[in-house]
Amino acid sequence: MFKLQNIIIMMGFVLFFLLYFGLDVKPKKFGTIERNRALATQDTDISNLIKDVQGTLSPNQASLLIALEREIENATSDSKKSDLLKDLSGKWFEYRQPHIAGFYAEQVAEIENTVEAWSIVGTSHAAAFKGNFDEKVKKFAFQRAVSAFENAISLDPSDIRSKVNLALCYVERPLQENPMKGILLLLDYDKQYPDNPLILSNLGRLAIQTGQYEKAIQRLERVIAIAPETKTAYCLLSKAYEGIGDQANAISFQKKCK
Repeated sequence: MFKLQNIIIMMGFVLFFLLYFGLDVKPKKFGTIERNRALATQDTDISNLIKDVQGTLSPNQASLLIALEREIENATSDSKKSDLLKDLSGKWFEYRQPHIAGFYAEQVAEIENTVEAWSIVGTSHAAAFKGNFDEKVKKFAFQRAVSAFENAISLDPSDIRSKVNLALCYVERPLQENPMKGILLLLDYDKQYPDNPLILSNLGRLAIQTGQYEKAIQRLERVIAIAPETKTAYCLLSKAYEGIGDQANAISFQKKCK
C-alpha cells in the first residue's frame, strides 16, 4: 500500500517538473494551426468589411469586381495574377474603399515583395484610417498600414520615406500606451538623417499644428535652403508666418506656394 502511494507521489513530482520547466507539450503542428487560424481570422475580417460596403456598389461596379476576381482565380502566372490584383485594388480605391484596396494591394506585395509594393499597401490603408470610416475599419487599416511600412523597412532599412510614413501612422492614430511614439520616431530620424527635407517638412507641419510657429519656421526655412523645389515647404511657411503675425512673409510665401 505504502509502495503504491510512493509511486503515485513520485509520478506527481515528475509531472510537476515537466510542466513547470517548460516541456513543449503542444503537438508539432500546433504552430501551423495557430498561423492558419490567424489567416482565417484576417480573411473573415476582410469578408465582413466587403459585406458592409456591398450595398453602396452599383450593379455595374459589383459585376466588374466579380469578373476581376474570377480572372484572378484563373490566372496562370504570378505576374498575371499581380496585374489583375492591381486592377482590383485600383477599382476598390476608385470606389472610395481604400482599406479594401489595401487588402488586395497586400496580395500584390506578397507576390512582388518590393519596397514600392509594400509602400502602396501602407498608403492605401493610411488613407482609410485617416478617413471618414467607422472604428472597425480604422483599426483594421491602421494595423495593416503599420505592418506594411515595417515590411518595406525590413526590405530596405535605408528607405526614409517608409520610416517617415510609419511614424506618421502613430502621429495620426496615437497609441494609448505610448501617445508620443510617432513624434519621437520623427525626432530620432531627424538625428539619424540630419537635414533631410522630408523629415524636416513633416516636423515643421506638426509644429504648426501644435502652435510652435517659430520652430516650424526654423525647420521649413532649412528645407527651402536644402531643397528649394519642395513646394509644400512654401505653403507651410505661409501658415507659420501667419501664426506669428508676420503678414508680409505669409503673403510672400503664399504666392510661392501657388
